[in-house]
Amino acid sequence: MRPPTTQEISALFQRTYGHAPTVIARAPGRVEFIGNHTDYNGGAVLGAAIDRYVWVAAAPNPAGRFRLFSASGPSVLELPADPGTRITGSGSWANYPLGVWRSLKDFNLPQPAGFDLLVVSDLPSGAGLSSSAALELATALALLALVGGTLEAGRLAALGRHAENKYVGVPCGILDQGTSAHGRAGQLVHIDCRGPVFSRVPFPASAPLWIFNTREKHALIDGLYATRHRECLDAAQALGVALLADLTPAQLASREKKLTPVLAKRARHIVEENARVHDTADALQRGDLAMVGRLLTASHRSSQHLFENSTPALDALVNLLEPHPAVLGARLTGGGFGGAVMALTRDIFTEQDAVEIARRYAAPPARPPEVIHLQSADGATVLWRG
Repeated sequence: MRPPTTQEISALFQRTYGHAPTVIARAPGRVEFIGNHTDYNGGAVLGAAIDRYVWVAAAPNPAGRFRLFSASGPSVLELPADPGTRITGSGSWANYPLGVWRSLKDFNLPQPAGFDLLVVSDLPSGAGLSSSAALELATALALLALVGGTLEAGRLAALGRHAENKYVGVPCGILDQGTSAHGRAGQLVHIDCRGPVFSRVPFPASAPLWIFNTREKHALIDGLYATRHRECLDAAQALGVALLADLTPAQLASREKKLTPVLAKRARHIVEENARVHDTADALQRGDLAMVGRLLTASHRSSQHLFENSTPALDALVNLLEPHPAVLGARLTGGGFGGAVMALTRDIFTEQDAVEIARRYAAPPARPPEVIHLQSADGATVLWRG
């Protein structure tokens, strides 16, 4: 899919609402490079902002109404005032931009009294590439621009996370919004989530990223994400620490008998995954991509066997990718429970190789995975003002 131009987005806005937009903002999706569920446990994560985006065009609504339209949806959702509760049904996607609008007040930022809003995306929904965070950040930049406001990247990420936690109901950490806000081409975003503190790690263009989207629904609100979140907090409490990332692997091993078998597995994944994030950042600084690949695959096996947020479809893809001579490593990306596998490859890995992996995966009854070749990209920004 060719990304839309600002002129095309403006024309669609004009056809939808009968007037031109005032602003167009854009935010990238992200790949969770490594750091599976470490963020809300106070650990570290590495993410890559990617060259797939959500665009949000907006203009004031002089009647003080809220009108929202997604280019992938059937019709405009029109609200005479903020409903104050979550929307259900086909319009439930609007909870994200409405949550951002409500969060502006929580952050003591100005709110437009009403707005017309248009969303366009080339991010596959439900693939674990964080289309929700991209929508939140692009919406925040667009709505603030309507009232003459701006927001630096750290607070932008915090506002997006607040909207998703409080108004959508997903207890996510800062990885998604932080990566989308701080992304830069040719680098990964390193987040020490305890702060949070953001920095960047070099990522060579000679190491392509490939996404294999299983097309399984990546539904975090359905309860599995929240269950893992609760299990981690329960494990930390039983171990006498505020957050699991407070422990080293050796410290956990000496205390693990305090935990039930299930909580012990969850804790081991988080503590060892946090160590893998630090080892991956060190390996990237040295340019040791072979080591990076081994750490990525180890991360997946931990998600598969300890955190149990993988699926047979995700495991099947990793099993196909791992022995390929041009694949350095592969793992699920995102919250799990569906979604996609990320593969880090050598530059000799081609589209034909990816198609062959997809063909072998798609033996009946599996559906063919969507294959996406990605590059790192810059973070959220306002593209155009009228």
